[in-house]
Amino acid sequence: MSDPGGKVRHVLGLSGGKDSSALAIYMRERVPEMEYVFCDTGKELPETYEFLTLMEAYLAKPIQRLSSERDFDHYLSVFNGYLPSSRMRWCTRLLKLRPFEQYVGDDVVVNYVGIRADESREGYVSTKPNIRSVFPFREDGITKADVVRILEEAGVGVPKYYRWRTRSGCSFCFFQRKEEWVGLAREHPALFEEAKAYEKVDPETGERYTWRKGETLDELVAKELAKGDAAGRPERAVKRHNLPLVSVFDEGEDDDGDDEDRACLICEL
Repeated sequence: MSDPGGKVRHVLGLSGGKDSSALAIYMRERVPEMEYVFCDTGKELPETYEFLTLMEAYLAKPIQRLSSERDFDHYLSVFNGYLPSSRMRWCTRLLKLRPFEQYVGDDVVVNYVGIRADESREGYVSTKPNIRSVFPFREDGITKADVVRILEEAGVGVPKYYRWRTRSGCSFCFFQRKEEWVGLAREHPALFEEAKAYEKVDPETGERYTWRKGETLDELVAKELAKGDAAGRPERAVKRHNLPLVSVFDEGEDDDGDDEDRACLICEL
């Protein structure tokens, strides 16, 4: 470990989401020596990459792209085809946390996390003794409304995926709500087909490996669209384009009521 009396690095991880992006803007003048990083799984939405380019222009600094030595498909084979889930988040650990901690190494680092003052959840806290996480928004009383204001006043706005999705993360993130899977099918059909291709059925046991417990993505979309048809409102679940930002940024539970259906913070902030 580096000498504690030596230089301290200041690192802010961007996810492509609203909170970490607003924090980067908020801290730009406060910590000029800040290092900006993005842990790239290679499976992010096109809108995420587009927004990161916009953020680089605003920050006038490069955002370091960090990636694992092995890709998602390699680790999927290591886990015998078991897709990541809320109870086994190997994707976050291997494709996000590990590259971040390798980037930091043994240097003394202050890690800036975008948890807001109006949130009760906890952020990523490394077990490495050389990494100390701080939460400027929580300390300064910054809320969701403030985050939206910071982004709008900076002129960067929000990533385009917020028209149909409430969080950042991989295109096939298992934390997506049903309506967001439908949105992926509509907005990015090729990425939806890629997500479907990962779903498998064990020919011997009949066990299904699906992103959503108890149903395939095709079944999910068919059910959601059928609901819209029954209500006389086709695709009613994904017509979010004209919603106010406070609605698009809704952080309530999934319609399944699953308390564990909350995204990994290093992915979605």
